[in-house]
Amino acid sequence: MEVPTVETKVIGQPPVSTPRLQRGALRPDASQPDLAASPAVIVVDDLSMSYGGDGWTIRDISLDIRKHQVTAFIGPSGCGKSTLLRCFNRLNDLIEGMRLQGSITLDGVSIYDPRLDITELRKRVGMVFQRSNPFPKSIYENVAYGPRIAGMRSKRALDDIVERSLRRAALWDEVSDRLQDSALGLSGGQQQRLCIARALAVEPEVILMDEPCSALDPIATTKIEALIYELKEHYTIVIVTHNMQQAARVSDWTAFLYLGRLIEFGPTDRIFTTPEKKETEDYITGRFG
Repeated sequence: MEVPTVETKVIGQPPVSTPRLQRGALRPDASQPDLAASPAVIVVDDLSMSYGGDGWTIRDISLDIRKHQVTAFIGPSGCGKSTLLRCFNRLNDLIEGMRLQGSITLDGVSIYDPRLDITELRKRVGMVFQRSNPFPKSIYENVAYGPRIAGMRSKRALDDIVERSLRRAALWDEVSDRLQDSALGLSGGQQQRLCIARALAVEPEVILMDEPCSALDPIATTKIEALIYELKEHYTIVIVTHNMQQAARVSDWTAFLYLGRLIEFGPTDRIFTTPEKKETEDYITGRFG
């Protein structure tokens, strides 16, 4: 299926009929050495995007995001990491004057297909932001919010979703006896895990994480990293990080971006031990950035 080049988007038009996005096959056994054997969930082809004006913020980017694996975007500040990440659930569409060329597909369907329901896309592709942003509601209501918006009313079903999501976010044991307490009373690390649980509650396929540990202490960071490792058994994860050690610890694939371009992309072990591009080597060895 050929996906047309996309120019400036018009936000807010009602979908005609939502194309079904089929989920890919399960990831091969983690012991397999060939990471590329896992099917691509998101395919980026010759993508360029601008926030307005004549220049491009990111340009000519092509890469695959593979099922049940962690892909890390690294590079100096302003290189386009977060811009690229936000393309995957079309958050950049909210910026007036945004222009985009190229294509992004999710399970073979263009995410810029005019028939695609953007709300459904953002349910399928969840987002965890740099700073935790719990709602000023109870812990329970934070997690139940998404399913409620989607129309779920069964108390028993909501209870099951809240418990399952908090367990997957490694938070249940810490909050199970105070679900009606305000989420704002949690520690920073707990709030970030609550935001992850909130994203999991709507059963996404892909989880985007934009610097999820940048505001956390080392202990909380360790917990989030361990959680990422566990979550990839169920979800495909893309993480933006300035911390190269973190990228090396948690990711299967690493993409190095510089000045809006993808300089190098490959298995994390290779990127950090035998990079092919001098710019990559200079960055990971601390010569700039």
